[in-house]
Amino acid sequence: MAVGKNKRISKGKKGGKKKASDPFAKKDWYDIKAPSIFNVRNVGKTLVSRTQGTKIASEGLKSRVIEASLADLQNDEDQHFRKIRLRVEDVQGRNVLTNFWGMDFTTDKLKSLVRKWQSLIEAHVDVKTTDGYTLRMFCIAFTKRRPNQVKRTTYAQSSQIRQIRARMREIMIKEASSCDLKDLVAKFIPESIGKEIEKATQSIYPLQNVYIRKVKILKAPKFDLSKLMEVHGDYSEDKGMKVDRPVEEMIVEEAEVVGA
Repeated sequence: MAVGKNKRISKGKKGGKKKASDPFAKKDWYDIKAPSIFNVRNVGKTLVSRTQGTKIASEGLKSRVIEASLADLQNDEDQHFRKIRLRVEDVQGRNVLTNFWGMDFTTDKLKSLVRKWQSLIEAHVDVKTTDGYTLRMFCIAFTKRRPNQVKRTTYAQSSQIRQIRARMREIMIKEASSCDLKDLVAKFIPESIGKEIEKATQSIYPLQNVYIRKVKILKAPKFDLSKLMEVHGDYSEDKGMKVDRPVEEMIVEEAEVVGA
């Protein structure tokens, strides 16, 4: 090797090493607030980059979809198989206000319902609520044995399945189109629609495990802050509590001021 050549071997990389900065130092935590329909209002926290130039933090948070278990939202372990989707609609201070954006079942629950020797009946329908939300609702049901039945299987005939499916659609449309989104979500939680379908189809073929297994929001109306505040009910920012100071402390402070 010629002397004086390849001088850069001994030196470091050109431009020097960039100082590694912590990406979390430029981010802020926000509290996620669920609508007042649910018992637990604090869903959790979410992270977003601070406002910098034209990039506004609140814009980065809006339209985020959060998935939470209904068991956590209702403090009820029996509801563990339902997943609720909440979408961020508005940001107020350090609080993120959400609204209902869909519902689903966990895979393990769906698989545990499907068994041999019975018929599975499914139906779906697109429906519009009174406040302008267009939803697609999916219903699932299974046939069950009649009282004193000896036969091992409980298969429904295709004509009976068609009748049950029509009755399912009819009830779902009736229940969803007569109320707003808030009232409809209140019907999903105790599964009142499923119970009504089970009662209405008893004369065709007895059913069991009737659920609204999935809800999708296809179209939402234009954002309205007053309606969102209605959904959040008595929401108010946490401004802390007023604390009464002991009288002795106040007397001591006054005495100091006079002495000065």
